[in-house]
Amino acid sequence: MEQALSDAGFATLNLDYDSRRKPLDALAEDIHPSLDPFAKSLDGSVHFVCHSMGGLLARVYLARHRPSRIGRVVMLGTPNGGSEIADRLKNLAAYRAYFGPAGQQLVTRRDAATSALLPTIDYEAGIIAGNRSVYPITSMALPRPHDGRVSVANTRLDGMADHIVIRTSHPWLVRNREVIEQTIAFLRDGRFAKA
Repeated sequence: MEQALSDAGFATLNLDYDSRRKPLDALAEDIHPSLDPFAKSLDGSVHFVCHSMGGLLARVYLARHRPSRIGRVVMLGTPNGGSEIADRLKNLAAYRAYFGPAGQQLVTRRDAATSALLPTIDYEAGIIAGNRSVYPITSMALPRPHDGRVSVANTRLDGMADHIVIRTSHPWLVRNREVIEQTIAFLRDGRFAKA
């Protein structure tokens, strides 16, 4: 995805974050020192392309540190409505240890504090959901269709500009050729290219 965006003429900043050790609000503060100067160095709009929890992190970040020239946001398999898998596993010690505080925030019934971190969006957001799974065990816990981690229904977000479903699984959303092409289309035009 990063290479394709660069080849399409977009300046890119690919940020890693410690998703297994901190909650979403702390992660937003962690990425700010890198993202803020990058955004200020650009002549044009600042777009966000986010996979999975990264979409939630972008929503928290934009609520706290919105760039002055916000562009468009593309979310790939983001559990905007939470994850049924997190609902089932949230009380297991192994899940809590592996996914940490942010993993606890992925549930479908969010507490008031987490809900406050994710206000209604007021920017153009396009959402791409997958509908194939490479996870036979987690697939049993999700309503169909899903990508093995997030149900298509829970990728949706009030106020989104566009939503499409592509035949791919959660981990492949960032590598799938059609997803990449649709991401670039949305960043350029504010809508996905319909077949």
